[in-house]
Amino acid sequence: MSSAVEKTSSPVFEPFTLPSGSTLPNRLVKAAMEENMASRGQVPGKPLFELYRRWSEGGAGLLITGNVMVHAEALTGPAGVVLDAGSPLEPFREWASAAKSGGARVWMQINHPGRQVGADMPGVAWGPSAVRVDVGKNSKRFAVPVEMSPRRIEETVARFAETARRAEEAGFDGVEVHAAHGYLLSQFLSPLANRREDRWGGSLENRARLLLDVVRAVRAVVAPGFAVAVKLNSADFQRGGFDADDAASVIAMLAPLGVDLVELSGGSYESPAMTGRSGDDRTRAREAYFLTLAEQLVRTSALPLMLTGGVVRRPVAEEVLASGVELVGMGSALAVDPGLPAKWRYDAAAKVELEPVRIGDKAVASAAGMARVRRQLRRVGAGRRTKPGVDPKLALVVETVLQAVALRRYRGWLRGRAV
Repeated sequence: MSSAVEKTSSPVFEPFTLPSGSTLPNRLVKAAMEENMASRGQVPGKPLFELYRRWSEGGAGLLITGNVMVHAEALTGPAGVVLDAGSPLEPFREWASAAKSGGARVWMQINHPGRQVGADMPGVAWGPSAVRVDVGKNSKRFAVPVEMSPRRIEETVARFAETARRAEEAGFDGVEVHAAHGYLLSQFLSPLANRREDRWGGSLENRARLLLDVVRAVRAVVAPGFAVAVKLNSADFQRGGFDADDAASVIAMLAPLGVDLVELSGGSYESPAMTGRSGDDRTRAREAYFLTLAEQLVRTSALPLMLTGGVVRRPVAEEVLASGVELVGMGSALAVDPGLPAKWRYDAAAKVELEPVRIGDKAVASAAGMARVRRQLRRVGAGRRTKPGVDPKLALVVETVLQAVALRRYRGWLRGRAV
């Protein structure tokens, strides 16, 4: 008995109470991964319910959904989930219920892609400035964005608030505002993507205005005990872009606004550090890609921090917590083994392994790596075992076919909504 107790003793299993008052059962978080698994009508369905039921049973204390779109005409992919004023709420209630069925808490990540929209997607491609995503020869895959007007900016703030309000109504325990990975709020923060000369551009205070307005609007429409978190890049890993000093300043701006947690990640489609492929040594020094930068930020942060990126072993999760970070986010590891946190209670050496993606073009390599992960999510959602050894190139081909089918369905749905 004493041996079993010794095996389960770890700071990763200690509860954590958020500033808003709610308590998470432990320090392990299923971080957001873009599932691209929406059912007809861009709502969650049985595959997502099963996937989140498995994760809830798997031992993580908090599940954060893949990004849910606040604007039906702006999706990161054609199989994305949308929650806006016109969405039916019952599927979201069932999603929240499945995610909490095993004892986990669940937050909805809410997002707007901005300019990171495929050129073949219907709808809109907006950005702080008319600056296209630059991924070299693959840039043509992305739409040419339109610079947002002040009215569109204000409408977008209202969309985030409405999605958060409805997420709470559906039974979610919180929301995470996505301001990382080169999506819209991250674009406004970046001096490379944001070349405006009005009140939303120029100084960091102006570039952060949209994010701060979104957080204020969200906090104003949800209950005091409903969690509000922000996902923020620790750095963009691009010369002249958003950096760790900027991140520290933005965290300080968020501190008085009722934010419960800041999740640190990094990169964008242009420099995909979130997949471990930025080329920056700071993402290769450890299994936890962004720990070096997190150690820098934790010294000045007035808010609890969560770190996501590459954690697959319990000792590394413990190293993250020892740095002063409060929560450990896990993505790909839980796609491969949804029950890994529960295994860590009895086997500190349990881990998962994914072979590196050996493709020279970093944009293609990032896409193939994410396709391999989503292949695992679809298998779990179908009640099957994962198959992490699948060839990433094959996974990308299969996903391309699935995306084409989803795109036709999304086009029809969007036309029907406009009638």
